[in-house]
Amino acid sequence: MGLPLLSCIILLPLIGSLVAAVVKWENGIKYWATGISAIQLVALIYVGTKFDHSASSFQWNEELNWIQLPLGSLGEFVIKYSLGLDGLSFLLIALTGFISFLAIINSHSIQEKKGAYFSLVLLLNAALMGCFLSRDLFLFYVFFEFMLLPMYFLIGIWGGPRKNYASIKFFLYTLIGSLFILIVMLGISLAYIDPYETAKHLGLIQEGQNFDLEALKNIQTAIANKEIANFDLVHSFDMQALSDVNNCQTTSILHPNSGWLLNGLSARMWGFWLLFIGFAIKLPMVPLHTWLPDAHVEAPTPISVILAGVLLKIGAYGWLRTAIPFFPKEALESANIMAALGAISIIYGAYNALAMSDLKKLVAYSSVSHMGFVLLGIASFQAEGWQGAIYQLVSHGILSSLLFLVVGVLYERTHDRQIDHYAGIATLMPRFTLISGIAIFASLGLPGFSGFIGEFFSLLGAFTSPYIQPVWAVLGAFGILLGAGYFLWTFQKVYLGKTNLFNTAWKLPDLNRLEIFSLFSLGILSILFGILPQLILDWSKYFVSNFLTTLPY
Repeated sequence: MGLPLLSCIILLPLIGSLVAAVVKWENGIKYWATGISAIQLVALIYVGTKFDHSASSFQWNEELNWIQLPLGSLGEFVIKYSLGLDGLSFLLIALTGFISFLAIINSHSIQEKKGAYFSLVLLLNAALMGCFLSRDLFLFYVFFEFMLLPMYFLIGIWGGPRKNYASIKFFLYTLIGSLFILIVMLGISLAYIDPYETAKHLGLIQEGQNFDLEALKNIQTAIANKEIANFDLVHSFDMQALSDVNNCQTTSILHPNSGWLLNGLSARMWGFWLLFIGFAIKLPMVPLHTWLPDAHVEAPTPISVILAGVLLKIGAYGWLRTAIPFFPKEALESANIMAALGAISIIYGAYNALAMSDLKKLVAYSSVSHMGFVLLGIASFQAEGWQGAIYQLVSHGILSSLLFLVVGVLYERTHDRQIDHYAGIATLMPRFTLISGIAIFASLGLPGFSGFIGEFFSLLGAFTSPYIQPVWAVLGAFGILLGAGYFLWTFQKVYLGKTNLFNTAWKLPDLNRLEIFSLFSLGILSILFGILPQLILDWSKYFVSNFLTTLPY
């Protein structure tokens, strides 16, 4: 067996975190964290070069038995340490690795408790990687819950004046979402039987043996006809097993023909919406978004970069990996409501951004608006809409990170984020103005930048979808106009015209080398992906096409 590279990608920052927490090396700890992150990036690049784009299944699979729990008459529970990689997950782990690296090298403003800070950042990276690589729902949930702690402490210890309020609000909101996910996770795992593990338990196949379609149908039929004793049935948290409704026991309320209703909704519809809301909090979707502006305003700049660039993507990833695959029929029936919620998030986030006088709050509300395009694209259940949604995840990760770094540059020099306190800084900071212009024009969806591609395909899917009303696509398009309004107004007010600063004692030197590398690398990526969108689309196309062909249209 070769090197378990996916495990190494998770374990590397985890080990690095433990060392950073224990070793008292305040002056060199940043270099340690930077080195760990750089090695992880190299490993990700290697995985990317070996990835088979023509394969439709998971690659680099790693699997170990973890927990086996006899349930008596209910059978047996099997939980596995199971990792895998497809195009969707690779895009997001690559984004996580790069954004984490930039956040670490831009953490020079952290002057106290450096060991604890970098330990928590590396721990957060390990948890995020685990979420995107897990193929077992229980393992996914462990990583999902685990990332709450480092983010809570990173905001609560190194945040601004209202850091305690922001960190607690973040923790409670996400914890409520986790409870919804946990309820469905327990229910669906008890309702479903894993045919592969059951066949292994009965000695019909051996560990690692192929399980063809005919064998799958035979074992499913045997389970449905009660030809296998209950104590021989094996339950698991395998995402593939939970995505096949044929594995659901006929006696369960989650079976499509159970007839069970609560307030007019079936158990499966309740399951879908509990999962949907649990992940919608993380996205965040209006009206479950209120934790985000507070968290961003109080968090230090590098943590805002990780929060906007990567953490929000867990919400959409959860929909694409669990909520919709587990309950596809219910998701299709709810498409119009999902699209409406996406359109509302786009408009509401944009209107709030227009009203903001704080640069960081403006960028935070713009994130709410832009993530609405992801939901709108997913709700279309069209290939172009899903491609646009996934593209928007990557594009927004790049652009939101860039915008928060831009705000951080100004804040480090002046400790002020009020838009009205700046005017005409282009003459003082020409390089900074150039990259700020790239960030702003890319974020408002100008052709030639990555922001345009994601929004265009999301809207295209929404306009052509037979499952949602065209009005939601129209409202989404109107959101682009609002985005142009608040971004252009900010650029004109802060950068153009005669120089006029609130405090004449402020010193505004142009970008240093580290800032040039960090900001321009993100800006160049946005331009590159805007001109060559296939660099992203090629990774996700098989995931999209394979899944959409299985939907119960």
